[in-house]
Amino acid sequence: MATGSMLVPPPAAAAARFAPGFGQRVLLTVDTEEEFDWNAPFRREGHGLSHVAAIPRFQSFCEKIGAHPVYLVDWPIVQDARAVEIIGDAVRRGTAEVGVQLHPWVNPPFEEEVSARNSFTGNLSPALEAAKFTILRDAVEAAFGAAPLIYRAGRYGLGPDTASLLKSAGIRIDTSVRSLFDYRPKGGPDYSHHPITPYWADAERTLLELPVTTVHAGLLRPVGVEVQRLAAKVPRALGALSRLGLLERIALTPEGVSAEEALRGIGLAVSSGLPVLVLSLHSPSLAPGHTPYAADEAAVERLYAWFEAVYAELVRRGVRSTTVAEIIAATEL
Repeated sequence: MATGSMLVPPPAAAAARFAPGFGQRVLLTVDTEEEFDWNAPFRREGHGLSHVAAIPRFQSFCEKIGAHPVYLVDWPIVQDARAVEIIGDAVRRGTAEVGVQLHPWVNPPFEEEVSARNSFTGNLSPALEAAKFTILRDAVEAAFGAAPLIYRAGRYGLGPDTASLLKSAGIRIDTSVRSLFDYRPKGGPDYSHHPITPYWADAERTLLELPVTTVHAGLLRPVGVEVQRLAAKVPRALGALSRLGLLERIALTPEGVSAEEALRGIGLAVSSGLPVLVLSLHSPSLAPGHTPYAADEAAVERLYAWFEAVYAELVRRGVRSTTVAEIIAATEL
């Protein structure tokens, strides 16, 4: 398996093994980013950061329920002194970690046309992708005092050269793959056939892929990938399959997924033996009015209730919180 194969499903032999005693763990990832209109064309300017004031509550809440968030910060966040101080405090206390998330349209150097296609970093030229990533990675290290070890491409936009870039920069974990999702209609990658289990993205086994967890549920689950691909060609077919209990795609995120759905998804992931469940959240959802998933205060409170229910279920099932450092150590066999 050559470096650069992250856009295609890996061979079965690439599956990562974890140290004895690691068990099943959960990693909470936070796409820590600027506020922007998700329904409007991409813009370099006009974004906000007011939700940063809501991060301390979230961090305290995480510490209360036993979660250990990984803040995947992008350029506007790392340039904001208040955000750096808030997140940096948690990192210094050992209650959070920090990684890199690249939104190319707001990340210098600004050489490309701003467009939907170019919002997927992997669609840029290798030189421009590398330039944007490098300036961001270096800024994160300077701001937080340690080299970041985990990366997520904004909009899950991996490219053919991303793996080589990450390896050369010392990144040990990529978490850009959103298994069972196909972004080709928007100009992005197709992850519909990628596994949900962690796997090595390179032959040297130094770059671990940690997919964002999504599972299929329902009677057609054993052939879910094929059914989902066919159903995607028919408007509202996926919704109908879900209502009939035939096939449901459950992503482990409070954004657009109910607690009841998430608990079902956790049950399926745990029973399948998934070693690391990866939860995800966009930081602007921590305050009302910035994302479609947190339109008002009530929606924000539902988000917190989601995490309470999910972490209670994880504890009940013996799934412990983990960290980037622990995952790296557990795969160095």
